Amino acid sequence: MGIYLNPDNDGFRRALRSEIYVDKTGLIALTNKYLDTEQQFICVSRPRRFGKSMALGMLAAYYSRGCDSRKLFGGLKIEKDPTFEENLNQYEVIYLNMQHFLIGAKAQSLTEYLEEKVVEEIRKVYGDLFSERETILAVILGEIYAVTGRKFVFLIDEWDCVMRERQESEELQRQYLDFLRNLLKDQSYVALAYMTGILPVKKYGQHSALNMFWEFSMIDQGFFEEYTGFTETEVQELCERYSMDFEEAGSWYDGYQFAKYHHIYNPKSVVEAMHRGRFSNYWTSTETYDALKIYMDMDFDGLRGDIVQMLGGKRIKVNTFSFQNDMRNFRVKDDILTLLIHLGYLAYDSETEETFIPNREIAREFENAMSVGGWQEIMSILKASEKLLQDTLLGKEESVAEGIDLAHMEVASILTYHDENSLACAIGLAYYSARKDYRIIREMPAGDGFADIVFLPLPFCKKPAFVVELKYNKSAEGAIRQIKEKRYTQALKGYSGEILLVGISYDKAGGNKTHSCRIEKIVN
Repeated sequence: MGIYLNPDNDGFRRALRSEIYVDKTGLIALTNKYLDTEQQFICVSRPRRFGKSMALGMLAAYYSRGCDSRKLFGGLKIEKDPTFEENLNQYEVIYLNMQHFLIGAKAQSLTEYLEEKVVEEIRKVYGDLFSERETILAVILGEIYAVTGRKFVFLIDEWDCVMRERQESEELQRQYLDFLRNLLKDQSYVALAYMTGILPVKKYGQHSALNMFWEFSMIDQGFFEEYTGFTETEVQELCERYSMDFEEAGSWYDGYQFAKYHHIYNPKSVVEAMHRGRFSNYWTSTETYDALKIYMDMDFDGLRGDIVQMLGGKRIKVNTFSFQNDMRNFRVKDDILTLLIHLGYLAYDSETEETFIPNREIAREFENAMSVGGWQEIMSILKASEKLLQDTLLGKEESVAEGIDLAHMEVASILTYHDENSLACAIGLAYYSARKDYRIIREMPAGDGFADIVFLPLPFCKKPAFVVELKYNKSAEGAIRQIKEKRYTQALKGYSGEILLVGISYDKAGGNKTHSCRIEKIVN
C-alpha cells in the first residue's frame, strides 16, 4: 500500500469510527455500474465541506488492492449489492489530491512534481516492468497494463484547485488540463476516473481538454443527488438520536434542492450541530465572509437588486449556461449567480430555473458580508426587523405601517420601482428576524387562491401564525376581506392556535403616509 498507489483504508476506517457516520456506501454501487464503460469518467462537484474527500476515501477503501476492507463494509448498504464481491479490493487505485501537489510543487512545475512523486512510488512495486529512464506516468501505466492486464481506478480530489487558486495563470491551467487528458482520455488502462471539486469541468475558455467527463454539479446532481449531502430522512434520524428539533434543523441547514430529492442538508453543519447540541453557523464559519462579499459587490446588471430580493424571500431566474466554469471570467450577473450556486451560497431549482438563498445559515452569511459597508440601507431594515415583528404580534397597526414604509423606501432605492413585487420584497426584508421562529412561505396555495406571505411558526416557537396580504393602490381593509373570502387560512391546516390576519396596502398617491395596515386576530 502507498500514498498514491493503492492507498490503505485508514481514511474510511476513521469515518466509520466517528461518533456520527451516515451510510453513503450506496455510492459504490453507482460507480460499479459505470466501471469500464463509456460513462467511466465522472466528475462530481459540490461546495467545500460537503463530504467530497470522505467519499473518495470510501471508494479508495473499496477498490484498492492495497488493503482488505471486507470487514469495514460489513453491515453497510453496499454489502447487499450484487456487485459488492466482484469489485471489492480488485483494482489498482491511484489517489491524487491536487491541493497537496499544488502546495508541494513550489517553484517546480505542478505536473512534473506530480509525475515525479507518483512514479517514484509506482517504481517500488512495478519497477521491473518499465525502463528506469521512463518518467511519463501515462506511458508507465500503459506498460504495466500491457504486461499485467490490471486496470486502474483514478480518484482525484480537489481537481479544480489549479483553476481556483491560480486564476491568473492560464498557461499553468492549460498544462494541467493537457496532462489530465493525456493521462486519462482513450487510455486502455483506465477502469474508472472519479474526480471531485467545487467547479464543473466543461468550459475553460476554448480549451475543452476534459470533454470525456460526465458532469454532476449543484445545477444537476443526477444519479448522485442522495450523496450530495444529508437527506431529510437521515437528518430526522440524527435529530431523534441527539434530541434536536428537526424543524429547526431544516430552517438552518436545509434548502438545497434537486429533481428527486427536494430537501438536501449541509452535512458539515448538521454533524456539528448534533455534536454541540445547538444550531448555529458552522459551515460558513470555516471561511471568511470576504469570499462572498467580493462577488456581492460585483453589481452586474442589477445583481445587487437580485440579492436584496432573495434576502426578502424571492426566487430569481438564472441562466446557468453562460457560466464559463471559472472564478475570473464574468460577463453578466447570471455568471456570478451560477458561481454562488456552485460555491453553496445559493440553491437552484432546475424545474423553474430559479436560484434562492437556501436557509438561515446562508442568509446570515449574506448579512455578515453586507455589514462591513456598502449595504447600509438594507442593514437598517434588518436591524429594525425584530421591533416590527413584535409590533405585529402586539397588533400595533400604526407602528407596523411606519416600519413597512421605511423598508419599502429603502428597497425601492435599490430596485428603482414601486409595485407589488417591490412591496413583497420589502415585507420579506422587514420581517427578516422572523426566520428564527417562523417558516416563511411566499405565494402559498390556500383556499381559493394564493396567500401572499404565510408565517408558520416552527414547533418550538410559541408565537401565533400570521397571514399577510399585500395590496397596491387598494385598502388594507380590502386585503383583510380577501384573506377571509378566499379562505387563505386554510394554508395553515394542521396548525391550531391564534392566527393574525395582516393586511398591508401601498398607495403611491397617498401623500406622506403611503402605507397602511390592519391586523385582526382569529383562533383556528
